Amino acid sequence: MPIVTAEDNCATQVTDAGIRMEPGDSAECRMVREFLGQLGDKWTLLVILALGSAPMRFNALQRAVVGISHRMLTVTLRKLERDGLVDRAIHTGMSPHTSYELTPLGSSFIDPVMAVANWAIGAHPQIEQNRERFDRR
Repeated sequence: MPIVTAEDNCATQVTDAGIRMEPGDSAECRMVREFLGQLGDKWTLLVILALGSAPMRFNALQRAVVGISHRMLTVTLRKLERDGLVDRAIHTGMSPHTSYELTPLGSSFIDPVMAVANWAIGAHPQIEQNRERFDRR
């Protein structure tokens, strides 16, 4: 049997299938909105996917995320580091450099990111057809 709670406008149902939330202004809804807003920016998912296979130096990461500027990569990495999804390691020695890698929390996000990416790839033909049909009206 689901447990239903309501706080402000947000109703949360906890069932065997997971948590279902409806829009509103509860702490949970604000947290989800904030996180989805950050993840929905132009670069975050691409940076996470690029770091999913191995740690990378800044310049290699910038090459892997085609089109990202130096400044936007810096801003994105700082946000991800602040949230604990990315670790920054400073290597000293003969060839000093900085590398970035996903934390265990960041790595746990790869599967959901891949699910979204795969959905987008699979849905793309239908979305294009829908856009063309809409634009002809």
